Amino acid sequence: MQGGGGSPEQSQRVVFGYQLDENYSQTSARRGRPRSYAQARALAFNAKGEKPAEPVLSKQSVLADAVKSNVKDGEPAPVRVSETGRARNWTMPPLRLERECKEHSAEQNDLLSFCERRNSATIDNRCVEFDRRENQRCAFTMAEILLSLTIIGVVAAITLPSLTGNINERTWNTQRKALYARFSQAIALMPALNGYGTYETISAGGSTSINDTAAETFVTNGLSKVLKINNICDKDHVFDCGFASSITTYSANQISLPRKLSDLNHGIVDGTAGLIIKNTNAAAFETANGESILAFYNPNCVSDGVVVVGANDEGHPGYYMKQHVCANFLFDLNGSKGPNTVGKDIGFMTVIFPTDSNVVMPLLARKLEHQFTQTDSRRQCANLDADNRLPNIYELLSMYYNRMLIDWSGGSFWSATVVDSQNAWVFGFGYGMKYSYPKNTALDVQCVKRN
Repeated sequence: MQGGGGSPEQSQRVVFGYQLDENYSQTSARRGRPRSYAQARALAFNAKGEKPAEPVLSKQSVLADAVKSNVKDGEPAPVRVSETGRARNWTMPPLRLERECKEHSAEQNDLLSFCERRNSATIDNRCVEFDRRENQRCAFTMAEILLSLTIIGVVAAITLPSLTGNINERTWNTQRKALYARFSQAIALMPALNGYGTYETISAGGSTSINDTAAETFVTNGLSKVLKINNICDKDHVFDCGFASSITTYSANQISLPRKLSDLNHGIVDGTAGLIIKNTNAAAFETANGESILAFYNPNCVSDGVVVVGANDEGHPGYYMKQHVCANFLFDLNGSKGPNTVGKDIGFMTVIFPTDSNVVMPLLARKLEHQFTQTDSRRQCANLDADNRLPNIYELLSMYYNRMLIDWSGGSFWSATVVDSQNAWVFGFGYGMKYSYPKNTALDVQCVKRN
């Protein structure tokens, strides 16, 4: 580059500035960045003074000059710069340098290539330090990590019980359906259900005792022939078959594990209308699938054709039904493991009639707070859940038989079993009877789930 007067040092600085600006111009041109005519003329001679003009360095030129300079204290060397037309000494402020490093990273790469060609080893130390701090800003602090873990823990504590409960409910539903299917098939294979074992009173030495082998014999000589059973426990060792000593009822009350028929419902063994049902002891067994079953047995059950006519408190004619129950099973799907609650892992099944038996396993859904007609009862149950329905008359009998597990004191409940177009069967929990009522009568409603 040639011009008028000026010291060799000025000429050298002008040449350097021209080379640097020309290098940047070529790089910017390759990237499609226009260069202004004013910047190109900034390196020319001063027309008036015929002297070499002070180099007008761009921001990138300043940064490159800082890289090129031999700086001992880590700061860029002072350079001559004129942005407003007047020359002055200028040192780039640290904040501005950081902004330049951040906003012009592409230019840094260009400058690095230039400095390497000029045998410069590294970029300016301050830019390196700035990059290090920027990388640190991208990481999480310990406080942020702990806060995130705390939030995750709180959310897990809120949602995990619900998720676990849903998983358990689906598991229990699957097990109940499988158990019901196996028992239904097994009972259908038995020729008759009554007459197993003995139940007799023995008098000796002025005292009496009961010889009761009914339930144990029914399981050993009858049910075990058609159902896979791993272990049988007599009345004195029922807890050895995986039962807890206490259970939670459907109404969330704690009771001792029932071990006799009267523990299920005192009304079963009362001699109403001459119906004497023996208060037999329960026997327990474990299935091959791991369920614990408690069997209650009535050795004198009768078929559907044998009925005893009675009346309710209002004198309405009805039929006693408890004598039709041959066997009742209290099952625990997971043994003594919790929650040991009726409606969850604990349920009941009832076998009705000694031949052509009907096996029912009602799954209680909800008892409605108000009374409804039989037609409205169906709709009210369906409104609670699409899988809800009215129980049939045999499912209501099963609920009556297991009254202590439900905590019901009484009432008359609609069944889904109709008598004719105008009447349907109602089950009275006070006497264990069924009787016909007009469908437009408002009575109690207990909904059950579909099996």
